[in-house]
Amino acid sequence: MGTQTRAVIALILTYAVLGLLMNSVGVVILQSIRHYGVTKTHASSLEACKDLSVVIASFLLATRLPKFGFRRALIASMTLVGMGALLMSIANAFWMTQLFFVLTGICFGTGKVATYASIGLLRPDRAGHASLTGLVEGVFMVGVLIGVWMFSWFIGADATGTDWLHVYWLIAGLCAVAAGLWAITPLDESANEIGAEPESAAAKSAGWRQMLRLLALPTAIAFLVSIFLYVLIEQSIGTWLPTFNNEILHLPPEMSVQASSIFVAALAIGRLGASALLRRIHWLKLMLACIVCVAALVLLTLPTTQGLTLRPGVGWLNAPVAAYVFPLIGVFMAPIYPTLCSVMLTSLPQERHAAMVGLMVIFSALGGTIGSFLTGMIFQHLSGQNAFYMTLVPLTLIAIALIRFDRMIGRGSAHAVPAEA
Repeated sequence: MGTQTRAVIALILTYAVLGLLMNSVGVVILQSIRHYGVTKTHASSLEACKDLSVVIASFLLATRLPKFGFRRALIASMTLVGMGALLMSIANAFWMTQLFFVLTGICFGTGKVATYASIGLLRPDRAGHASLTGLVEGVFMVGVLIGVWMFSWFIGADATGTDWLHVYWLIAGLCAVAAGLWAITPLDESANEIGAEPESAAAKSAGWRQMLRLLALPTAIAFLVSIFLYVLIEQSIGTWLPTFNNEILHLPPEMSVQASSIFVAALAIGRLGASALLRRIHWLKLMLACIVCVAALVLLTLPTTQGLTLRPGVGWLNAPVAAYVFPLIGVFMAPIYPTLCSVMLTSLPQERHAAMVGLMVIFSALGGTIGSFLTGMIFQHLSGQNAFYMTLVPLTLIAIALIRFDRMIGRGSAHAVPAEA
């Protein structure tokens, strides 16, 4: 096996493990409510723990990673997450769960920047870069899907209330494999000119200044508002769907987790299918059609969940129809995020891409945190149905922002980046 092939495998494995953990928060929220007795509002703090940590890592560490080394950053991330997973399996306490998601968020923020930068080192040509990026993001979704079923298996086999924590021994093993693979795989980072320069105080703050300057662009504001609102919806549904399945649809705990994988699979299908449609349909028309379909599924499906009661022997053959239909909104939601990112980045000069990716990560994390917290509050004090009905508000705002964004892109205002002081 060649060095580049090993590096690609290590990159994919690292990113998939981080994705598995970042998207396990919904399952862990369900288990925290059931076994630690915390309220839904308190449990939603896990989303903030991971997402705010991503913001901090992206803002403070992203511009310093080139000097530290992307390969070393990925090894450190896997090592720290692996150690945290071992502590999770031992501590059996909600405070440790919060601490673990803080650690996961920091490592994900660091790992995402290092992953995207490493793709450029491994595949510098445009076609190769696009191909490897698609592969990495595709396996990321596969990792999320595997994680859902992996957690559900351990939950289903839990006889004591703590046996489900044994899943973290397996996760620690995956982290060790990824870190070990990177340890024996060299990565040529000589092309990274920023990393070769001495790190002065001005160099440390250059990336931050570039991010702030991009915020002066009307197109950037419309884009980031859209990204923020999209992630707010996606994370709200993804995080609270296991609890919704358990408390509203009255599915068994392990099936509640398994059924939430339909949403993850729908997201994967939507992202793969949109790539073919975008060759024939203008991106704005496709995005608006997707938003209409999401709203229609919400309005048609949620009324069927009213008045459901607990029934013995509920399984896949007699579960409420909403358990299968509602998660399909992922098919129509999925194209929005990658399409928006592509349109924004291709409208900017290449040298602005890194700063824009940093802003994307920050606003995505903030959207996920706020969305999960608001959904948890509505779920706690009103109902799960009302919590998901509220997605119609940001959906409407996204449609307005997308129309505005398309008009500004058409005028070419994305290129009018203010000169650096």
